[in-house]
Amino acid sequence: MMPEEVEEELLLVTILEAGPYLDWLNRSTMVRAVFFLLTFSVILVSIDSATVDIGMNWGNIASHPLSPSIVVQMLKDNGLKRVKLFDADGYTVKALANTGIEVMLAIPNLDLQAMADDYQNAKDWVKDNVTQHLKTNSVNIKYIAVGNEPFLKSYNGTFVKPTLPALKNVQKALNEAGYGKTIKASVPLNGDVYESTSNLPSDGAFRKDVKDIMQQLVNFLSDNDAPFIVNIYPFLSLYENPDFPTEFAFFGNGKTVNDKQNSYTNVLDANYDTLLWALKKVGVPNLKIIIGEIGWPTDGNSFATNKNAQKFYDGLFKKLGSGKGTPIRPDTKFDIYLFGLLDEDAKSIAPGDFERHWGIFRFDGQPKFPIDFTGKGQNKMPVGAKNVKYLDQQWCVFDRGVRDMSLVPKQMEEACKEGDCTSIGKGGSCSGNDNLTKVSQAFNMYYQIKNQKEEACDFNGLAVVVKKNPSNGTCFFPIQIESGGFKVVFGSFATVFAGVLYAFLTLF
Repeated sequence: MMPEEVEEELLLVTILEAGPYLDWLNRSTMVRAVFFLLTFSVILVSIDSATVDIGMNWGNIASHPLSPSIVVQMLKDNGLKRVKLFDADGYTVKALANTGIEVMLAIPNLDLQAMADDYQNAKDWVKDNVTQHLKTNSVNIKYIAVGNEPFLKSYNGTFVKPTLPALKNVQKALNEAGYGKTIKASVPLNGDVYESTSNLPSDGAFRKDVKDIMQQLVNFLSDNDAPFIVNIYPFLSLYENPDFPTEFAFFGNGKTVNDKQNSYTNVLDANYDTLLWALKKVGVPNLKIIIGEIGWPTDGNSFATNKNAQKFYDGLFKKLGSGKGTPIRPDTKFDIYLFGLLDEDAKSIAPGDFERHWGIFRFDGQPKFPIDFTGKGQNKMPVGAKNVKYLDQQWCVFDRGVRDMSLVPKQMEEACKEGDCTSIGKGGSCSGNDNLTKVSQAFNMYYQIKNQKEEACDFNGLAVVVKKNPSNGTCFFPIQIESGGFKVVFGSFATVFAGVLYAFLTLF
């Protein structure tokens, strides 16, 4: 794996351990998983007198990533004008040349120490990843994300020390290169860096263990006119707490949280204002805020469905389209990057099976549900990726003529070590099907990831290749694409999930 991907996996593994504060504040390291997800974003839309500034995270931890040129065209077709990446991959950045799309590049957590230790490293990074693309490729670079959620509790302080020095060196390098006024460096942070002892926004404060470094960091951001970037995930509120009021995550007419003279009806407002209180208490109340990640997954959990994702985005865009801010900043115009653009079948599932399904678009760039980025409620299917090349129209399924089922559990486990079996687990899109259909799903995912090689559909004689699409209902059997990027090798992180599958397959 590339270093960024390794980092993302580490973050994901720790995400569930991130801060306990009020379910709505925890955006565990899903950090996307951070790993570099590589991401894109944002549409600028005019709504009456309000301007909605929406971004899209583009993750690329996939066995068969789409070609960057195809993705960039898809962004253009959908009017997306800003993008957030999780690294500075040259192949991807070059594809953004001469498009006018605003770009946020990123430096992985594992590179923070080098940036902090030697200013020359920061200068070299800016030269190679900023200057080169500005002068040679005319890429519209706006921000540099220095690390990704480096202060997560689950990191046990690993990245706390180098983060601020790295940030300072990168901004200094940008300044010396002549870009300091137009390109700002910041640090995307998880919502667990602030908390509230009462679960009310007004009691919001930065975590005690990072309060001093946060004070220094926000002062530096303020001095350099740089934004505070925070990741907020309402989905995790439901995932981690079954008693959490559902409509509070969906911008519905459910629970209201009263805090002094202010009332809160959704996670976004409550979380955002908790951060504002934390900033006020350290003397930086007017810092610009960017929500670096917010979204809803569509598979791998009973709450993670296309229907719920559409409901969440409908509520989010309706709020954004209203032009109304939060109780503390009623006139604020939210700056948001959605998470995410594409599904990523090679991400770690340590945080949950849903981790591979955050995309508004499937792995092949095809939209999952209607959406209206303007907030006017005029939903329509986004424009899907064009000129995507697929493998042959064939699938690998369980041979229902087989009578000896004793080999199934072991072969199922082998398939799930490298294939994506998240749709057949509890609450997944295929979980309502019979066991043999689930076995077929596992076999096919492995077969497709292996580029439909003949030997990949054997499984000790249990499988057969078919030409008829076995998809049914919500259970989708994909055909893999011809990849335009680097392949990511699946690791043993899937074995835990495979063990769960083994348990129910022993019924055979």
